[in-house]
Amino acid sequence: MSSTAQAQKKGFGATLWDYLTTVDHKKIAILYLVSGGFFFVVGGIEAMLIRIQLAVPANDFVSAGVYNQIMTMHGTTMIFLAAMPLLFAFMNAVVPLQIGARDVAFPFLNSLGFWLFFFGGVFLNLSWFLGGAPDAGWTSYASLAIASGGHGVDFYALGLQISGAGTLIAGINFLVTIINMRAPGMTYMRMPMFTWTTFIASALILFAFPPLTVGLFFLILDRMFFANFFAVEMGGNTIIWEHLFWIFGHPEVYILVLPAFGIFSEIFAIFSRKRLFGYSALVFATILIGFYGFMVWAHHMFTTGLGATANAIFAVATMAIAVPTGVKIFNWLLTIWGGNISFSTPMLYALGFIPSFVAGGVTGVMQAVAPLDYQLHDSYFIVAHFHYVIVGGVVLALLGGLHLYWPKMFGTMLSEKLGKITFALFFFGFHATFFIQHFLGLLGMPRRVYTFVGDQGWDLYNLISSVGAAFMALGVITLVINIIMTSVKNERVGNDPWEDGRTLEWAIPSPPPFYNFKQTPLVRGLDTYWIEKMEGNPEGMTYAEPIGDIHMPNNSIIPFIMSAGLFVAAFGALYFIDGDKAWPLPVLALGLLITLGSMAARSLKDDLGYHIHKEDLLKEGGQPGGH
Repeated sequence: MSSTAQAQKKGFGATLWDYLTTVDHKKIAILYLVSGGFFFVVGGIEAMLIRIQLAVPANDFVSAGVYNQIMTMHGTTMIFLAAMPLLFAFMNAVVPLQIGARDVAFPFLNSLGFWLFFFGGVFLNLSWFLGGAPDAGWTSYASLAIASGGHGVDFYALGLQISGAGTLIAGINFLVTIINMRAPGMTYMRMPMFTWTTFIASALILFAFPPLTVGLFFLILDRMFFANFFAVEMGGNTIIWEHLFWIFGHPEVYILVLPAFGIFSEIFAIFSRKRLFGYSALVFATILIGFYGFMVWAHHMFTTGLGATANAIFAVATMAIAVPTGVKIFNWLLTIWGGNISFSTPMLYALGFIPSFVAGGVTGVMQAVAPLDYQLHDSYFIVAHFHYVIVGGVVLALLGGLHLYWPKMFGTMLSEKLGKITFALFFFGFHATFFIQHFLGLLGMPRRVYTFVGDQGWDLYNLISSVGAAFMALGVITLVINIIMTSVKNERVGNDPWEDGRTLEWAIPSPPPFYNFKQTPLVRGLDTYWIEKMEGNPEGMTYAEPIGDIHMPNNSIIPFIMSAGLFVAAFGALYFIDGDKAWPLPVLALGLLITLGSMAARSLKDDLGYHIHKEDLLKEGGQPGGH
């Protein structure tokens, strides 16, 4: 019996407890999906408020201060609290299945990573209700952040510190999982492309998040304890923040984009009914993108006076990183070429992605030319470029991946008709919103302005951009309706609902049982499920072992408690510096005590998991049991 079917037989309280304590990667995927989806809607509402404010000149829909908070929270929410967790949802749901594993390497840490992300995100958004949100931009440059009044920037630094710890834990977990838990026969060059891109993105997380952690730690010390790492008037250097942020920030783009590439690679192969063209080239292009991603950060800083030599080095590196990306584009096009194409909803997103992302890439390579960047830097041209990369690459992948993997995660199929309406509305709205912003930038409209004077040639373009944003919102609303209708109908689907699945996740029931595979599969080549189907294997798998007992980890509430403790401690730290209140220090101590106590409880607990007995596995539809 699947874990979803079990949950349907439980009451709400039991199901809630199940999700609070789960260490099952498939349930954690659902937690990431729901939480990331919520934050995506929040970030989208913030985006709509921005476009309403800028729809007409001299608008007073929101004040300058509130606009700065909305703009900061939109960027921060979309990058850290929506895109990242939604990608982790697909990584958790799919990667262990693709490599033939029964779970990730560290199920307990997988749960801890989610709850740290969740509590960090909640903490950050509570700033709206507790004196004001951060207002120094999503990059929170130190010169602005240190001068910002109130506690908004403190919420930013502490919230991202907690959430970032969860991301780092998740990245390490996937690295170890992919290295150590692949099924027999699954060599590195037989791994599906989504697994490969998850692997490289996790390696980027391992090296990119520590600089952000250090920068946020310095910012916290500057803001709360007057350490003056970045305060220029006290001998600090505000440019150091920019270096630390962008040493994280540019690899972060590839942490988001590479898994998106992996999702599209799966879609192109499935719906073209062809093996990916140039698989080896795609793998090495992925590795190269990961390597080059750490060599280009200062192209965000061409205008800070680094000097001609530094600018030239980073300009060349920025041009070079376009090469492996171009290799990927041509491989995808040649995968489609001559294929038996099915224009299902996921394929529409994949086909729409190619011209959209190429446009974002071309405008990015333009910024590699430092003299041109001097003209376009901090103009709306950069806003357009960035959103063509992130929305045209990552968000289209998230929407396409949602339609592709929904039946595997939940056992039901989203409506194709509503899916295509969602695509049409969102895709048209996306281009209407951001294509026109290139021209706003060329006409001199700066970023981050909360209003503008009329009759500068910007009026019509801003109005068109705001109307486009409304179409994107309608697309998301249609998607939500689709999800609700599908959940209500609850029409079940089989193992391979798209009928052309190529990798192991399509060989097992939808949704998968909580142990994933009764027997460890034997991988006999790239696209192993496709090989088995072509050879007429009715089970879709060759097994590497006879059926036997399965060892599974126990659920645990400790990750939730540990994360909640840090959440409480962050409030104590936030208000401790005010000095006029007695409660922050005890709250800080209480939060740290909760976290450290739960860590001690975990270390002292003899948690050996439990066994599912062979006899229970052999029962058709039987409930595995027996600890």
